[in-house]
Amino acid sequence: MNIFLLFLLSSLSPFKVTSAHTRTNPFTPKSSLNRYWDNHISNNLPKPNFLFSKASPLDRVNSAILTQLAAHNSLSAHFASFCSLANLYCSFDSQSAQTHQQDLVARHFKDANFAAYSNKNFANYGSPQPAGGDSFKNYSDGLNSPYDSFKKYSKDANSHSEKFTFYAHEANVANASFTSYGADSAGGSGEFTSYDDQVNVPNLRFAAYDSDANNHRLSFIGYSHDTNSGSETFVSYGKTGNANPTEFSSYAEDANIIGSGFTGYGESGTGQNDSFKGYGQSANNPHNNFKSYGGGGTSGIDGFSNYRSGANVGDDSFQSYARNSNSGKVSFSNYGKSFNPGNDSFKEYGTGSKGRTSVGFKSYGLGRNFKEYAKNGVTFAEYSSLSKEGTEATKTESSGSLVNKWVEPGKFFRESMLKQGNVVVMPDIRDKMPERSFLPRGILSKLPFSTPGLSELREIFHARDNSAMEHVLTNALGECERAPSPGETKLCVGSIEDMIDFATSVLGHNVVVRTTENVSGSKQKVMIGMVSGINGGNVTKSVSCHQTLYPYLLYYCHSVPKVRVYEADIVDVESKSKINQGVAICHIDTSSWSPGHGAFMALGSSPGKIEVCHWIFENDMTWAIAD
Repeated sequence: MNIFLLFLLSSLSPFKVTSAHTRTNPFTPKSSLNRYWDNHISNNLPKPNFLFSKASPLDRVNSAILTQLAAHNSLSAHFASFCSLANLYCSFDSQSAQTHQQDLVARHFKDANFAAYSNKNFANYGSPQPAGGDSFKNYSDGLNSPYDSFKKYSKDANSHSEKFTFYAHEANVANASFTSYGADSAGGSGEFTSYDDQVNVPNLRFAAYDSDANNHRLSFIGYSHDTNSGSETFVSYGKTGNANPTEFSSYAEDANIIGSGFTGYGESGTGQNDSFKGYGQSANNPHNNFKSYGGGGTSGIDGFSNYRSGANVGDDSFQSYARNSNSGKVSFSNYGKSFNPGNDSFKEYGTGSKGRTSVGFKSYGLGRNFKEYAKNGVTFAEYSSLSKEGTEATKTESSGSLVNKWVEPGKFFRESMLKQGNVVVMPDIRDKMPERSFLPRGILSKLPFSTPGLSELREIFHARDNSAMEHVLTNALGECERAPSPGETKLCVGSIEDMIDFATSVLGHNVVVRTTENVSGSKQKVMIGMVSGINGGNVTKSVSCHQTLYPYLLYYCHSVPKVRVYEADIVDVESKSKINQGVAICHIDTSSWSPGHGAFMALGSSPGKIEVCHWIFENDMTWAIAD
């Protein structure tokens, strides 16, 4: 490393104080951006403050240092300073062991009512406990990017009642681990209401729920319900339990593009009464793997109500159900009764069972691959494969509540709703991504951004194998490297200069960028006020840019042909006062969209038959030719 760079490094500090003179220095990234805008945008309209506020906060000196480090492939050695100075988000994974140790709550043995608890490493709670009862209401509820580890809850308890209400509810970018709940407990009852409900980009692991318990009544109501993207694993539920009534109500229900694995449920149990009500129900493009349910059980009664019911496309595998069970009664009500058929495989059901095992299988979806079913002494009670007509009937029936269950009300609407005086439901338009800044183009141009460069990216951003950071990197690369749709031009941009270049390459240099003014009216009924059509309300083209989760601010920008763009006053229904100015875009040509697109399920139509409109959410934006 040369002497100049060593000199620069000596001044590198994440706590450097920047003088007023430096803030106006013409060589800062923000000053450079101002000049770039003036040289590439041909009109004299005011610069968009909402966009410029996302520019890199680096001063002249730190920008020069980090640019040199990037050029010498040395950013990894200064990871913390890079993230802090450039306002990146690099904390997708757990904090250091030392920090976690400081937050550690080691033991809690008394009866307790725990109202709220956040962002900690919880080693032991209520273990071991004779009788009594505990209530744990909120754990990391509503936090942004929580780092959670809950190792033991009521382990070895005796006649103890537990209730765990929320774990990381409505968190954003959750990285959570729940190792044990009620393991080896005797008597009593346990209820776990919700685990990572409505989480955005979860990285979850639930290792054991009541493993080896004796006559302990269990209820697990929701696991990662209504989550968006992410990767999840549930390793064991009621494994080797003895006479345990267990109920698991929902796993990844209404999830959007989820990758999940459920390894064991009631496996090797004795005299158990198990009920699993929903797995991947109404999910959008799920990738699920359910390996074992009631395998090796003795005299148990098992019921599995729904697997992938109402799901849209996806790739699922159910490997074993009641395999090698002895004199039990098993019932599987619904497998793969999907809105749009995916690629599913059900490999074993009741295989190798002994004694008078009674098996009932009510419906198994169209186009599935059933490799082994009820061999060696199992009564095949009923099986009715869904016909094509049955599937079509399901689609018709699902066009209402079942299909749009996972589509948020108001997310998509028809153009006719944009009329003054109409009362509409505004979806949740709040930005749920962590706050980050763009990188200066000088630094960005020296960083890899491609799948072949993934190993270098992992080194720069300290992404371990199977870490949340690795998932973030690979997901973003996958989205950005995906082939464009017919007629679409797309580019992922990590600097404002790159965004300007892409927008002007599509629309020319006389452009304006817009976003919805604020988040007022979000998730409630609002009234449409004055509406104005951009470019005279005529069909035009635009460039829309949506955030993608990444350490630095990254936008997925794409050209959108044949649209109409509107600005509309958002009015409070009661006071009739203006509370927001919304930007909406209406896609006139939807013929190339997927039939499984959420818009068609919400609005009840199909590609090319209707236009589809949506609001521009907070911190997303759309570029158009200036009026």
